[in-house]
Amino acid sequence: MGQTLGEPITTKETASCANSYYKVGSSAMQGWRVNMEDAHTHLLALPDDAKAAFFAVYDGHGGSRVSQYAGLHLHKRIVNNSFYAEGKIREALEKGFLDLDEQMLADGDTKEDMSGTTAIVVLIKDDIVYCSNVGDSRAIASIVGKEHPLSYDHKPGNDDEAKRIVEAGGWVEFNRVNGNLALSRALGDFAFKRNENKSAKEQIVTAFPDVTTCDVNKDLEFIVLACDGIWDVMSNQEVIDFCRTRLVNGMEPEKVCEELLDRCLAPDCELSGLGCDNMTVILVCMLQNDSPDEYLQRLARPAPVEVQENNSEQVELKTDTATATPETPELFSTPSQSPTIAHEISDDEKPPSEFKVLVDDSKSKKEESKDE
Repeated sequence: MGQTLGEPITTKETASCANSYYKVGSSAMQGWRVNMEDAHTHLLALPDDAKAAFFAVYDGHGGSRVSQYAGLHLHKRIVNNSFYAEGKIREALEKGFLDLDEQMLADGDTKEDMSGTTAIVVLIKDDIVYCSNVGDSRAIASIVGKEHPLSYDHKPGNDDEAKRIVEAGGWVEFNRVNGNLALSRALGDFAFKRNENKSAKEQIVTAFPDVTTCDVNKDLEFIVLACDGIWDVMSNQEVIDFCRTRLVNGMEPEKVCEELLDRCLAPDCELSGLGCDNMTVILVCMLQNDSPDEYLQRLARPAPVEVQENNSEQVELKTDTATATPETPELFSTPSQSPTIAHEISDDEKPPSEFKVLVDDSKSKKEESKDE
């Protein structure tokens, strides 16, 4: 665990955006940590593909430079490669992660930086949810009230991860890479990527992501992306129940995110350290062109007693699909402690040649902790 403060910083960077297909809230809090190293991004429409949405959380460690860089650039590396143009989204995600690492190595400002970051990315296109992941941030989906993991944590103690680490010249000690790093895949962390005889995918710590997919249909209620500051404190199903109960009672998703951060914040950091990390969460409500009342009716359905198990590659859902037709695409990207930025996209949903940058105070607010 990193260094902690005498009192937590509970100021929250909160934002929201919506169109007919998504209603999104996010919140980030420094908490007990000395520095805020998280970043996150949500785009209702990608700048170069207005019919695709992108959501990501980056949990930095050793500094915030890599997490900030990823928050600004990863989606560009994904959408602007040949695989994406060919409709090969899985391959585009894999290449985008590796390309970003290569880009940072070529950048003088990041090449010698020793920080790194997790990346949990959800890209939704053509009624398919693509989730790509490095590290131990996590994404889950609520399917009629039951949690379905969209990602799986990369820990050094996992057999496949440990095998790669050892073959690349590293070791696992105390469930950490070389006794140091608590996750086995990450962007950055270039000190663990110096084996010239191994490919980028085979390094001690690799930026090569796992990618899972699931179909979009009316059973898919919402998606939660969060850093391990949330998952260390609450289970997947606990997070689903927490969010669903509040959403069905009409709470706005950004407020749900704020309450989730408060729920996970430790009263002190004297014992286990759980609840003492930076915390970031994005809640993506899958409206799918439903009216607010129709969406609430979907959320109010009782969860089934039994749900078919999903595998590590694909979550199989029913075939009732809806077509995304964004009405008011927006972008929100927050490297640590940065202002809210909204980018307008042309009404005909074609990527504009230039962006007009707006500072939208109505969609970003800070909640200060109250003195007791």
